[in-house]
Amino acid sequence: MTTVKWSAVVAAVLGLAITGGAAQAQTKLKWAHVYEPNEPFHTQSVWAAGELAKRTNGRYTIDVYPSSQLGKETDINQGLSLGSVDMIISGSSFAARSYPPIGVTYYPYVFRDANHLLAYTKSDVFKELAKGYTDKTGHQILAVTYYGARHTSSNKPIKTCADMKGLKIRVPDVPAYLAMPRACGANTAPIAFAEVYLALQNGTVEAQENPLTTIEAKKFYEVQKHIALTGHIVDHLNTVVSANLWKKLSDEDKKIFSEVAQEAAARATAEIHSKEKELVGFFKDKGLTVSEVDKEDFKQNVLKNVTFESFGYRKADYDKIQAIKSEPAL
Repeated sequence: MTTVKWSAVVAAVLGLAITGGAAQAQTKLKWAHVYEPNEPFHTQSVWAAGELAKRTNGRYTIDVYPSSQLGKETDINQGLSLGSVDMIISGSSFAARSYPPIGVTYYPYVFRDANHLLAYTKSDVFKELAKGYTDKTGHQILAVTYYGARHTSSNKPIKTCADMKGLKIRVPDVPAYLAMPRACGANTAPIAFAEVYLALQNGTVEAQENPLTTIEAKKFYEVQKHIALTGHIVDHLNTVVSANLWKKLSDEDKKIFSEVAQEAAARATAEIHSKEKELVGFFKDKGLTVSEVDKEDFKQNVLKNVTFESFGYRKADYDKIQAIKSEPAL
């Protein structure tokens, strides 16, 4: 073969190698969640995707899919194992379907406030529960974002647990969310989230429970007269990476993914906490009554009526979380 022909073959082989190398060097990932594009969970995920591309020199590029575009919360959690998603933001109540003990953070009044939640995420008990989830699924929890304290809106004033007796309230069909209303004698209805506004408007239910930010975003304040600051669950979301992706990451990239996820979670947490403070005044301006409640009364009724074991939780984990001391961080 002539020198010219050999040169052509070598050039072709090198070209294929370079092209193949570039294709291998850039990995495209899917990050999914169920929240709206204007919510901090999405805007900070988009920020994190940009940071990950930048800090890995473009080796990883990420498309973020909001608003259940890749499925509802159950679907995207299953998608981690099926390979349809690489990263998700989702609550521990869904992680608990694979590893029940991690759901103890949804037991009513396990957290005093947002600062207590943040202290928990740095504790040994969090590390133990997260490891238990990873050991069971292979998926890795990188960060925890404060979602907001869940409060109760209704068409009657609520000050004590007894005030909820017989109340028709919409609650997500998740055992931990049902615990407080049922312990107080309320009648719970698992209406789809998209139908809650109409159900409140036409009187199918008289009440619902959600963080203040959700009450504002979904305009529930238009069809409710009162907000009781029950704060029964200090809600939070996990940023989770699939087992398949985590195994492929180098130690250096694992560090980058963890740091960026935690920075994004901190940014979203600060944003949500700040918005919560403003919203009490906003609702009062809209003509709603916003009231403090006797939280200890609610807490004791839950402890009396709802066992940890019925959810697959461990009381020892609850006790450890209760003992965590927290400093004002927000």
